[in-house]
Amino acid sequence: QVQLVESGGGLLQAGGSLRLSCAASGRTFSPYGMGWFRQPPGKEREFVAAIRWSDGSTFYADSAKGRVTISRDNTKNTVYLQMNSLRPEDTAVYYCAASTRWILLTTPSYNYWGQGTQVTVSS
Repeated sequence: QVQLVESGGGLLQAGGSLRLSCAASGRTFSPYGMGWFRQPPGKEREFVAAIRWSDGSTFYADSAKGRVTISRDNTKNTVYLQMNSLRPEDTAVYYCAASTRWILLTTPSYNYWGQGTQVTVSS
């Protein structure tokens, strides 16, 4: 079992920045990949960014390119999501996810999920 805990969410004004963290625990962590998804109020969960563990390759939703950066710290078993120039439409619960098997990292096929952290962007 892998346990994922997100942190770093909060309330901020449009144009601001924040960094979300996702710490893995419970077992020695060596995933195929990890990703971030978000679920705005009243909408379906959607892909934001992902990172392939073997080579560090990153993948982004078109809407996230230029504003979002996913990164990892192998020593701390932690993945980060740096978000800049935030907009009210970025308001959502943000979830991190991990997969220990091969998947399409841009799809919600991960076998481990965190509890989510709320990000609220005011106008």
